[in-house]
Amino acid sequence: MRPSLLLFVAFAATSATADTLYKCVDSSGVVLYTNQKGGGKHCSVLSQDKSVSTISSPKPSPRDFPRVSDDEQKGRDSDRRKILDQEVVSEQAKLEQARKDLVEGEATRLGSEKNYQKYLDRVQSLKDAVALHERNLEALRREMANLK
Repeated sequence: MRPSLLLFVAFAATSATADTLYKCVDSSGVVLYTNQKGGGKHCSVLSQDKSVSTISSPKPSPRDFPRVSDDEQKGRDSDRRKILDQEVVSEQAKLEQARKDLVEGEATRLGSEKNYQKYLDRVQSLKDAVALHERNLEALRREMANLK
């Protein structure tokens, strides 16, 4: 068993030199970059790879987390529901206004829109506003569905 351990140590030592880059200058001034340090040459280490630790930090257990009483949690959930309800009402009003602006915007063509593409761009921005408010409402409804 000892010869195999010595073989492993010898292999590990040779593999460690492959991770080091040397800059060697011989007596005639020729520069050589190598991963093996030459004998009798003036060599300096340019870079050396070092192993990286893969140890992770311990995960906290649930008992380490702060506890909240059931009544306090119910109060927080109630506040959250109220806030989400207010956001839904606000977003619905914004959606209705955006839809109204879109209908009016499609019906009229401004004097500055001699080019039809300008009209299309303006109407597209109105359509984008409607789509944004619809997505916001959908996200709020999903959030409310996830409440306990």
